[in-house]
Amino acid sequence: MLLRLGRHRLYQTSACLSLFRALNTFSPPSPQDAPLSSGSRDDYFAAVHHVSNIVRRDFYMERTLQKLPISLSSDLVYRVLQSCRGSPVESLRFFNWARDARSHVPTTLEFELLLQILANGRHWESMWKIAEQMKSLDHPLTPNTFSIVIESYGRHGHIDRSVEVFNKMKGFDCPQTTQVYNSLLFALCEAKNFQGAYALIRRMIRKGVAPDKKTFQVLVNGWCSAGKLREAQEFLEEMSRKGFNPPVRGRDLLIDGLLSAGYLESAKEMVAKMTKQGFLPDISTFNSLLEAICNSGEIDFCINLIRDVEELGLCLDINTYKVMIPAVSKTDKVEEAFRLLNCSMDDGHKPFPSLYAPVLKALCRQGRFDDAFSFFSDMKDQGHPPNRPVYTMLIRMCGRGGRFVEAANYLVEMTEMGLSPRGQSFDLVTDGLKKCGKYDLAKKLEQLEISFRGI
Repeated sequence: MLLRLGRHRLYQTSACLSLFRALNTFSPPSPQDAPLSSGSRDDYFAAVHHVSNIVRRDFYMERTLQKLPISLSSDLVYRVLQSCRGSPVESLRFFNWARDARSHVPTTLEFELLLQILANGRHWESMWKIAEQMKSLDHPLTPNTFSIVIESYGRHGHIDRSVEVFNKMKGFDCPQTTQVYNSLLFALCEAKNFQGAYALIRRMIRKGVAPDKKTFQVLVNGWCSAGKLREAQEFLEEMSRKGFNPPVRGRDLLIDGLLSAGYLESAKEMVAKMTKQGFLPDISTFNSLLEAICNSGEIDFCINLIRDVEELGLCLDINTYKVMIPAVSKTDKVEEAFRLLNCSMDDGHKPFPSLYAPVLKALCRQGRFDDAFSFFSDMKDQGHPPNRPVYTMLIRMCGRGGRFVEAANYLVEMTEMGLSPRGQSFDLVTDGLKKCGKYDLAKKLEQLEISFRGI
């Protein structure tokens, strides 16, 4: 036991040093750059996670960060802020530390993200100070920045402040775009001020600002959340008469509005009525409906609905399969999961690891390990290599099922592919092999673990 604890401490020390090396040497992964090895990406994102934990949890954050040999990049700062969205004060402290202690020059993206974090946390005063800093550094206050502020005020019931910010935009030489109008429309709908929302839309048309899908969507969602489906329908008809047709059909907007308002049964009834009449919903609307129904646990309804719309000629996209395959796999409907996976491949979609991993897990959960191993081999042979989470899940499921020899093989396979197994995976497999009397194999795995981690 003492040896095991000591070994873990060594691993933790080595891992921390690896993180610091990653921060100092690895550039942020980018699709445009030459592809990084899987280990490099893992180390970089582990380093981001480590810094994020310090920002969120360390009371003496600045002192701890100052001791790290880190080289800050805009990508790293942005990712840390993104990870700490729920901690506005700590995010601001990290941002200020990066600028003061490390002379980091933030980009507009970082400023806008911090503004959003502070606005969502109701730190209005700090938010406006950051906005003034943006202006003093000649960072343009974009329509996106004002949209963030307007929506945040509206979300927290400060509709007067939303209108005030909207009217102040001209003083900042910032155009009132469709995005900004949509944000103020959202704020008005949040306050159930539908008369003001109609007046705003009339002003949009008068100013020559063309409404887009979100314009219609925001107001329809507002009507539906207030339980006024008829008013939403009348609004769409009125806009159509004025020559402003939404980019999608009115029925789809109404279904999305009902889903956003939580009226799942009404949305189901509308889609069922549409299919009986021979009409098909928009694929994105259909996927949103499927996701909501799956979250409510009505998997059989979704399966039947998919078959109905397929008969009517609706072409499913990859997002449909991303919703349905994990959902049917969780309920152990493995054959239906295989049918959907095969359909996705027939449609030309490549089965990425997170798509076939739920099927693999369902087979293991049912005790069908031979089928799982065969399916796993088929995926690799067809050119769909697994990633680290898939291997980790499969090793864990093998351990639960007592298939420790197979788990050991997958551990070795991971290291051969350059993927870094978790310490818990090694412990699970070596302990299981020893209990089964496979001492020689357990010893080889321990040696592999030591050599792989460089200890």
